[in-house]
Amino acid sequence: MTTTLIVCSAGWLLGWWAFGRVRSLRGGGPGAARTGGVTIVIPARNEELSLPNLLADLAVGRPAHSRVVVVDDHSTDRTAELAAAHDFVEVVPAPPLPAGWTGKSWACHTGASFATGESLVFLDADVRVRPGALDALLGDLEERGGLVSVQPWHRTERAYEQLSALFNTIAIMGAATGSPRRRCGAFGPVLATSIADYERIGGHESVRTEVVEDLAIAARYHEHGLGVHVALGRDEFQFRMYPAGVRQVVEGWTKNFASGASSTGPLRLLAIVVWVTALGSSSVTLIDAARGRASVGVALVLYTAFAAQLAVLFRRVGRFPITTALAYPGLVVFFVLVFVRSLWRTHVRRSVRWRDRQIELRAPAS
Repeated sequence: MTTTLIVCSAGWLLGWWAFGRVRSLRGGGPGAARTGGVTIVIPARNEELSLPNLLADLAVGRPAHSRVVVVDDHSTDRTAELAAAHDFVEVVPAPPLPAGWTGKSWACHTGASFATGESLVFLDADVRVRPGALDALLGDLEERGGLVSVQPWHRTERAYEQLSALFNTIAIMGAATGSPRRRCGAFGPVLATSIADYERIGGHESVRTEVVEDLAIAARYHEHGLGVHVALGRDEFQFRMYPAGVRQVVEGWTKNFASGASSTGPLRLLAIVVWVTALGSSSVTLIDAARGRASVGVALVLYTAFAAQLAVLFRRVGRFPITTALAYPGLVVFFVLVFVRSLWRTHVRRSVRWRDRQIELRAPAS
């Protein structure tokens, strides 16, 4: 029991440290006008359910002097047709995928080749944009330079989507977004940069083989001495990550998580491992207490401490009610199962699947 208390106490404290204090956007005003125009690139593959929502937002809330380029990434649904229905949208079909490229990087690269003006914004098709949000983003970019990224607030609608809560939280921790003194990652759903800086780092061509291209492109900005600045979006940017069911949840996190863990600094990764271990230990202690093998008082204290912590953190990343935090033992089991699957697919089978496309991973460097 003493060991459990030590592990859980250390994990609880490390959880706060790893999440840190992630900022919100504070740039304001008509950023696009001040920066000489912006090109908004939206890579879209089979996004007929999500893309119309984003384009409806942009119809009333896009910055002045902006272009909107939707790259149809070989969709087999009505994505291109729905995009073309908006007169302010330029639909660009992605050329055949070259060998060695991942689909999203190729679509972003294709869209960026049409960019004009001074600024470039990449938006995933499932993002929702409030009026003024892109102006705030561009104002933040003008103030800070480099790469500005926003992790949208996860807007959940169905019960199974609560399974993403722990993944969303750990993604924030792993990218070191709440630690301003450390090199942080970035989040692909919302990226903003000057076209000059984007070309300086080699654009998406420089990360063409990477499955988790957002973390890789952030690393490229750091390598070139350019800042990476991350904010959480709640009022400004939201998204619904996996509206198509549990299978999509599993595929999405399988694709991203093992590769993301490989990009996390060793000390930060250790802190997250201790935190997840502590969550698991407190869950086991609760079960042991119910079976008369551990102190009920200690089990309830640990459970309450972690449930309260998760309630606070979950509220920062998405629509995850207190009941989701209270059910965290089940979330830990789901997380471990998916993470093991991600390790297997990433490091053993060397392939992952997303959007009906098999992604072959490059072999480890010798």
